[in-house]
Amino acid sequence: MTLKTIAVDAMGGDFGPSVTVPAALKILQNHKKLKLILVGDESTLKQMLDQQQASKVRNRIEIQHASEVVGMDEPPAQAVRRKRDSSMRVAVNLVKEGRADSCVSAGNTGALMATSHLVLRTLPGVDRPAIMASFPAVNGKEVHMLDLGANVDSSAKHLLQFAVMGSIAVSAIKGIKKPKVALLNVGEEEIKGNEQVKQTAQYLSSAKSINYKGYIEGDAIFKGVADVVVCDGFVGNVTLKAVEGATKLIAENLRDVISSGWFTKLCGFLALPIFKSLKGELDPGKRNGASFLGLQGVVVKSHGGADINAFACALEKAITEAEMDIPQHISEQVKEILDSFDSEDN
Repeated sequence: MTLKTIAVDAMGGDFGPSVTVPAALKILQNHKKLKLILVGDESTLKQMLDQQQASKVRNRIEIQHASEVVGMDEPPAQAVRRKRDSSMRVAVNLVKEGRADSCVSAGNTGALMATSHLVLRTLPGVDRPAIMASFPAVNGKEVHMLDLGANVDSSAKHLLQFAVMGSIAVSAIKGIKKPKVALLNVGEEEIKGNEQVKQTAQYLSSAKSINYKGYIEGDAIFKGVADVVVCDGFVGNVTLKAVEGATKLIAENLRDVISSGWFTKLCGFLALPIFKSLKGELDPGKRNGASFLGLQGVVVKSHGGADINAFACALEKAITEAEMDIPQHISEQVKEILDSFDSEDN
């Protein structure tokens, strides 16, 4: 790994420096050629580093002072206009200035997207950025889904762009030559879906560089039949929250059942290795970190409630995307593909 620098919004998220700083130190121990810029209140961050006894890696940590913090429930437009010295804004600025190769924040998703879009701008040929995250699928596979909330109202052309960006990113990150791309719909039949989805399907069917496999229903997302699942941000975000809720419900029900009597407790004890394995596989923290694709820079969004290990996963994702130079991969291919569709329309 060549020397990379990651900007960290150290004040963002539900827990701020109590999570971001220990996670940063953990990552530095694993990556000897990595440098981090912790962005936030200087005195707070210095105190936290002293508490964590970070002397061994302190020479690879820079503190960039920022006097403001974006609240988790703060309106994005307000955060962009009024808090230009927020830890979030300063971290993104570091990417724009070339001082950092990527940035990570667990802060307000809407504010981070608005800030990143404003500061970094989209790549040529890309109208809107999209949020992509990965989920576990059957047989140890993984599925990547976008958009998960950046755009609640997308046209067919936007969905085409998401498919192209997702395919390129997954190909580069996972080493899959031709990722299988599917379009989320209410059914697998060609007659199903609204006009937006049907038009998108026509575009994708005509895109020779996209390994388009057709429609996919919600219950098949995690069957491993596709590497990339495309939808608009409204549908994607609802799907994401539904999956998170269902996972919590199953975990709570299992806990209640196992503790309901001596026999179930015994069965639960005997099945403990299975439960631990399943929990590890489904743990969202192991895949924490959503990519903002389509920007002229790498930005990774961590879950706001991430713990130290989960935030470290988001940092790992930012390192990988910086090493792979995902924006450059997208830039090289996306404009040519999308321009061909524009010329056909004209």
